[in-house]
Amino acid sequence: MAIEGGKAKSYTVADIEALPAPFAVYIKNDEHNYVEPDITVICNPDRLDEKGCHGAPDWAVEILSPSSRYMDRVRKLALYEAAGVREYWIVDPQQKSVTVHHFERKSEPVQYNFSEKVKAGIYDEFYVDFSEWK
Repeated sequence: MAIEGGKAKSYTVADIEALPAPFAVYIKNDEHNYVEPDITVICNPDRLDEKGCHGAPDWAVEILSPSSRYMDRVRKLALYEAAGVREYWIVDPQQKSVTVHHFERKSEPVQYNFSEKVKAGIYDEFYVDFSEWK
């Protein structure tokens, strides 16, 4: 994903697609249950069509706001884990922290602060540097 002119744009590398909101993820692979993660990463292009992603994305990122804290930390956390999302990041600009849930590894969540580079667990050698976030 790239930021151009203050707007997020989708970014594609090989068969990996990173898409910013608004983008529908039909998490239970039906037409009635969908979410819109702030950033969605999909490695299987067969899950994509003109309506969105059908089934769990590989990686979901939510950026907390005062109105989304409960939804992102509790409801979406449980939904993403149950649906088979491989990795889920919760970015908290207020606390300047990132909580990484590696569902695929079945490990405890790891919390980072914005001064650290955070490694994406589903990609080798891919890090996100939050130190420039304001």
